[in-house]
Order: sequence, then C-alpha cells, then structure tokens
Amino acid sequence: MPPLERARLLREMATIIRRNGKELADLDALDCGNPVSELAADSMVGAALIDYFAGLVTEMKGASIPVGPNAVNFSVRQPFGVVARILAFNHPFLFCAGKIAAPLAAGNVVIVKPSEQAPLSALRFAELVDGLLPPGVLNIVTGGSDTGAALAAHPKVAKISLVGSAAAGRAVMREASATLKPVLLELGGKNALIAYPDADPDEVAKAMIAGMNFAWCGQSCGSTSRAFVHADIHDAVLSRVCDAAARYQPGDPSNPATTMGALISQRQHERVLGFIESARAEGGRLICGGGVPGGDLASGLFVEPTVFADITPDMRLAREEVFGPVLGVLKWSDEAAMIEAVNAVDYGLTCSIWTRDLDRAHRTAMAVETGYVWINETSRHILGAPFGGMKQSGIGREECLEELLAFTQEKNIYIALGPRAA
Repeated sequence: MPPLERARLLREMATIIRRNGKELADLDALDCGNPVSELAADSMVGAALIDYFAGLVTEMKGASIPVGPNAVNFSVRQPFGVVARILAFNHPFLFCAGKIAAPLAAGNVVIVKPSEQAPLSALRFAELVDGLLPPGVLNIVTGGSDTGAALAAHPKVAKISLVGSAAAGRAVMREASATLKPVLLELGGKNALIAYPDADPDEVAKAMIAGMNFAWCGQSCGSTSRAFVHADIHDAVLSRVCDAAARYQPGDPSNPATTMGALISQRQHERVLGFIESARAEGGRLICGGGVPGGDLASGLFVEPTVFADITPDMRLAREEVFGPVLGVLKWSDEAAMIEAVNAVDYGLTCSIWTRDLDRAHRTAMAVETGYVWINETSRHILGAPFGGMKQSGIGREECLEELLAFTQEKNIYIALGPRAA
C-alpha cells in the first residue's frame, strides 16, 4: 500500500477514535480503575499520535551516495513485516492507539497484546475499526505473560516492543534473543524532581504533587516519586504539600467528579502498602496519607495520596519503583552529592528541575542520567519530542520520527551501470 494511502487510513482511524472517545474512556475506567475524567484525554492523545505519524509517512527516506559515473548507490527503508507491541495497564487505550501508529505508518503488520488486566478498550477499538484496514494488518491478541513470551520468541515476529516494568523488559529480551530480533522498550522509572533554593515553594509543592500523577494512583512510569528539595526551601515546601495533595481524593473511577482512582490489583495494593510500612520502619516521617480511605472505599484497592519526608538515598523508597501514590522527599544542601544521589538508581527515565537560574537549569539537565527532562514543568509530553529512558528505563525513543524509523529496516542498493552506448 502506498504511504499516502496508509496515511489516509490512519487519519480515518483517528476520526473514529475521536467520535468514540467517551465510550473508550468509560471502558478504561471500568477496567483499570483510573478516573474517567482523566481518561477522556487519553483517547484524544491517542488520536493525535495517529495523526502525527500519518503526517510522517513521507519522511522514511533513504540516501544517495555518489560513487562515480558508472554506478548508483542508494538506500531505502522497508517495514519489518510483522511486529508485536505488548502494552501496560495504566493507559490502556492511549497505549493501544499510540503504539500502533508508528508501525502501521511504516507499513508493518501489527499485533497488539493489551494488558490482561485492562484489555476491554483495545477489543472495542478493534470492533470500531473493523474493515478499515486490509485483513490481518491489525490484530489484537489477549493473554498474560505466556502470550507475551510467545510473541517475543516467535520466529515470524520480526520486532517486539514493550511498555512495562524493567523485569518484564528483561523477560522480553530473553525470549527475543533466541531469534536476535530487535526490541523497543519503554520501562519503569524512579524519577527525580529537583528544587533549587531560588524556586518558588508554592510552585514546587504543586509540581511535586502533579508530577506524582496521583490521579492515576501514582501508576505512571514518568512519575517524579523522589523530590530533592534544597534545605533553604524544604520546610516551606513541606508546609504546602498536603494542601496540594488534598485535591486528590480516591473515589469511584466512573464518577466524573472523582480525582483519584484505584490501584490495578490486590497484589499491587499490598505491594504499595508494604512500601509505606518499610518507609515508616526505615525512619521516614509521614506528612500526609499513609493508609486506605474509610467508609465505602475501605474494602477497595484504594490508597490515600502519601508523602514522606526525611527520606535518605539508601532507603527502599528512594531506590525502588513503587508504582503507587507514595512520594518521598529528600532534603539536600550539597549540589554534587544531590546529583550523585539522583543518578544512583538503576533507572533513568524523567527528571523535573525547578530554578529561576537558566545556567543552573541547563547544567543540571546535562548532568542527570535521564532521557527526558523538564525545567519548571513536569509530566508534559510534546509530540515530536523523543521520549525514552536511559539505563534500565528502556531502549529506544518514541513519540517522534525516531520511533517511526525504528519500525523500518535500512537497505543499501548498489547498481553497476552498463557500458555507455557509442
């Protein structure tokens, strides 16, 4: 199929998504427990990603290398063929729509495995776009880790991609290694927010809470779950944090008034509560939250927005990804030691830096070992800006031209020309 025809079909797909955004958001709220008020935007972002990659189909360009008058040398980009994308539960439809865009635009056949914990919107999406693409081009396959392993190991799957934990990424790489297929991995993070002494305490407190993605119950790989706050503003920031967190109240995810959803499973609920207990045991000072809400929510998978102070870099809460609504605050005064602590974890996905000093902001942005940095901002994604991690936070970049090209293979072609006619 010609690239511009693929682009036309992708834009039709985006239109279908926008037309059915409310239904898809309702399904995700029912399935994964995130607030429907937040999920409404996921459908629109998914549609925007499809439109974005539809606009890039003519950018899959090769190169011509001069070799003299008797030959021609050039390169072309071709799709892999069959690629598979394994998705996480926390943004079910956004990941479904957004992660098919680049490989379809590049001309591949795509197999999507949604999370076994939240497959409904992907299945409904398949019904909505049924007949739009040629048969077999887009496939939704449900199942758990065994299904993902089978896709990663299958010899006819030419490339595998995962959004998930670092442990899941390692498992996918092991299976993919049997056929040496390339991988694209967007994995977890233990992300830092850094506040310098010239930052405004009000803005820092708001950013700490916004960056934690409490609306999603902290279940976001980009959450800035470690806040490094300079000693000069530390107490002023802490005095404001609880007020900033108060707007997030757990409740029924399908209620548009709900500002904070539930955790995905009983296992994750127990894990998050375990992190809270270990933070207490290691000497963390609870500022707010720390338990489950009462009343009708007491038996559900809800946890209050939780903030700990007096966290040190050696504590479990400062080193491991919680994937829950638990923020740790670390006081600092020595910049070099702070940067060392920021970089001392296995992850390197995002970082948020707060300062009025542009030189300092730039220097710190270059020093932190992360793939995506915000300065005086947090959690914002820009279409076309490469998103991805360093270290154990992933391999490759997404949401940009590089993602599209990652679903192509470059081939060089050399043509020896015949003798020139007399």
